[in-house]
Amino acid sequence: MNEATGEIVTAVVTTNNVSDDQVFSDLLDGVEGEIAQVSGDGADDKYKCYETAHQRGIKTTIPPRKNAVIRQHGNCKALTAPRDENLRGIRQIGRQKWKHESGYHRRSLSETTMFRFKVLFGGKLRRR
Repeated sequence: MNEATGEIVTAVVTTNNVSDDQVFSDLLDGVEGEIAQVSGDGADDKYKCYETAHQRGIKTTIPPRKNAVIRQHGNCKALTAPRDENLRGIRQIGRQKWKHESGYHRRSLSETTMFRFKVLFGGKLRRR
């Protein structure tokens, strides 16, 4: 969802046995134009999602799970992983403050938009 306009800019219809990370790349492919930031919930806390967004130059604001561990420590010569940066931010300032400072709290706008969509059209698709 484009938070500036409230418009749903991409969608993927799947069955219940398809996980969010399996269609993450397809969702990004469906967006025309530049994507500055993508936010997701715990279902998107997969390295595959972070790597896909990072390769496209997209900032990720996905809160790591509460038991998450840093994969690549600061004394390593490699570039820091975006997920590790999110985890460090949460550890430094706390989860609630991180959500606000990172812009993650704005994800609720998309949740509200999808709720309205489902109320209007129903939460399930049926074929004839």
